[in-house]
Amino acid sequence: MTTVSPADTAATGLARPARSTARTGSSLGTFGALLARDLFVTVREVRPFLVQVVLQRLVMVFVFGVVLGKLGLATPAMVKILLPGVVSMTIFGAAVQNTALPMAIDFAAGREIEDRLLAPISVTAVAIEKVVFGAIRGLIGGIIITPIGLAMLGGHWPLSALPAVVGISVLGALAGAAMGLVIGTSVAARHINVVFAAVLLPMTFTGGVQFPFFGLEKLRWFQVVAAANPMTYLSEGIRWLVMPDMHSIALWIDAAVLLGATVVLLVIGCAGFRRRAQD
Repeated sequence: MTTVSPADTAATGLARPARSTARTGSSLGTFGALLARDLFVTVREVRPFLVQVVLQRLVMVFVFGVVLGKLGLATPAMVKILLPGVVSMTIFGAAVQNTALPMAIDFAAGREIEDRLLAPISVTAVAIEKVVFGAIRGLIGGIIITPIGLAMLGGHWPLSALPAVVGISVLGALAGAAMGLVIGTSVAARHINVVFAAVLLPMTFTGGVQFPFFGLEKLRWFQVVAAANPMTYLSEGIRWLVMPDMHSIALWIDAAVLLGATVVLLVIGCAGFRRRAQD
């Protein structure tokens, strides 16, 4: 009969947390390595990334803000409203695209995602890494477009609002990337461009990019449609911070909706990712 001494029991109890801590550290290290690899690819392919993320948005700022403003067809108020919306569109849209498209391609012929699934972390962690990466790319797009847009339109944002702008932008980027995860795990790669046209374009024109939410009170049905679009809350959140004199949706509501959308979409997307990984 084997006797277990109190000292052995204590040693076993200490060993279990140590092993758990080691596994957690290893998982975080693997997660960081996967993220660093994706970021390295972004740096290596910076030109296509800039064209994809920035060019279309700059054209919108130039046409709607500069050209129409000079022609007197756009009021100064509209020009002022435009930039927060374009920044929101850049962050949210780029996060969606840069999560959904690589995901759909990885699950296509060749199943490149299998290399990542062999990493010593959970399948869910692999999906979350894709979301974090997509969100980072969306934020990079926002960082690039903001100073260029301010220079083109001749405006300025209060520096005191910068920390909160970053915070609401992070929430918006995560919500967009989580939506990209849902799309990327639900749509075949050959159909992804059709889905982008069917989803992203309507979201752009109902997401408060060119108009404030409360300006739609005479178009109640369209206001309801805009309220169902997560991008609206990013646009309104940025406006609430940089345009305090404008009637916008309260920041805490914007943050709560974006956080809730992120959680719901992330749960759906991770379930879809696990299903596709098992196919």
